[in-house]
Amino acid sequence: MKFTIFLTSLCSLMVSGAMAQTGILDLTQLENYANQPKPPYILRDNTPQGPNPPANAITNLGATLGRVLFYDKRLSKNSTVSCSSCHQQSVAFSDNSTSSTGVAGTTGRHSMRLINSRFAAERRFFWDERAISLEDQTTRPIQDHAEMGFSGTEGDPIFSDLITRLSAIEEYRVLFASVYGDAAITEPRVQRALAQFVRSIQSFDSKYDIGRAQVANNNDPFPNFTQAENNGKTLFATPPNQGGAGCAGCHRPPEFDIDPNSLNNGIISKLGGGTDLTNTRSPSLRDLLNPLGQLNGPMMHDGSLTSLAAMINHYVAPPTNASLDQRLNRPPLNLNQTRRDELIAFLRTLTGSAVYTAPKWSSPFNASGQLTLIVLPASAARLQPNLGATSAVFTATAVPGLSYRVESSTNLAQWTFVTTVTANTTGLLEHPVTMGTAPTFFRFTYIPPAS
Repeated sequence: MKFTIFLTSLCSLMVSGAMAQTGILDLTQLENYANQPKPPYILRDNTPQGPNPPANAITNLGATLGRVLFYDKRLSKNSTVSCSSCHQQSVAFSDNSTSSTGVAGTTGRHSMRLINSRFAAERRFFWDERAISLEDQTTRPIQDHAEMGFSGTEGDPIFSDLITRLSAIEEYRVLFASVYGDAAITEPRVQRALAQFVRSIQSFDSKYDIGRAQVANNNDPFPNFTQAENNGKTLFATPPNQGGAGCAGCHRPPEFDIDPNSLNNGIISKLGGGTDLTNTRSPSLRDLLNPLGQLNGPMMHDGSLTSLAAMINHYVAPPTNASLDQRLNRPPLNLNQTRRDELIAFLRTLTGSAVYTAPKWSSPFNASGQLTLIVLPASAARLQPNLGATSAVFTATAVPGLSYRVESSTNLAQWTFVTTVTANTTGLLEHPVTMGTAPTFFRFTYIPPAS
């Protein structure tokens, strides 16, 4: 008796065309999004725990789907703008421009940095906190007339038209089926996947983190800091009535997230003219600068501050208004130029490096906007030890939850359907096979979800 395992060629197991130099997403070898290491002193986390809103823990497949959605220009009305157009990896997922360009105009506020969005007590999003969660936030730009154009106003298509568009794309039927168990595409599913990807974007390899890991608490001098940086750290944490700058009252270390109870910071100008008193949200202060020391886009909702020095000068004596946070309603800070420079030196230590170039947070598409999904690698099939004299188990690594055909052949030309097998939660495909008297070949082939 002779027994042979045969696996179909790689190209027949991929979706969306031939293999390219780039734009390949291997769903059997996923990036680690779900179990990324984070420092033990990072405790705040705004991931929903359920049941209302439903829990949405990061999974490798869910964040992978979110990554594809985040970079796909087909989520805009005319397929010219993606989430990444306004939130660019090279500038901490923000934009160098004061306002970002959409399909029918520009954004009403500066695009907020997305790094470490998960590690915050604040669960609401947008500068004015109008979204009750990150999940809620993710599809609002898609439904904005100026930004991505599925608004249902001024002649725009509605969001269900986007669902129809995505449902006709085979890559999305595969991805949604792998994440959710079936190929149905809905707004809540889009929201959950996008939120998982955004929450996965983290930066904890800064000079600050290296120093914090060497001491018992944040108030100790960091051994890797210069004297100016340690002085700045103390100024940041010390309240104004004790001679410090009091920054930590609103931007709380070690996450440097915004206190959910914070109110307006004294900047009330509105892009295009007028005033706006509703802005009370802020991104984390981490990665204000890139690794070269350049600002990751202008600061504040109106992009009015374009240097760390200008930002500190603003907080020395912020202008008052009816919505001003009461912690800012105080005498001017006693900060001479040396102390201001020390604060700047400290803020520079909050910049990481890997997040700016890591492939897991970069575009999965090639230069032509194409994407190839590998759902069963050529090296995956193997024969397990015999179950008996004439039996064995044929196994392969695959995508959890997707269905595959088991086929047999005696000549590698004509293939006979044997059965359908669904990969388990770990991606294992297995099927018992019987060895006959003639050579027999077996293969797994992928079954794309129906449109």
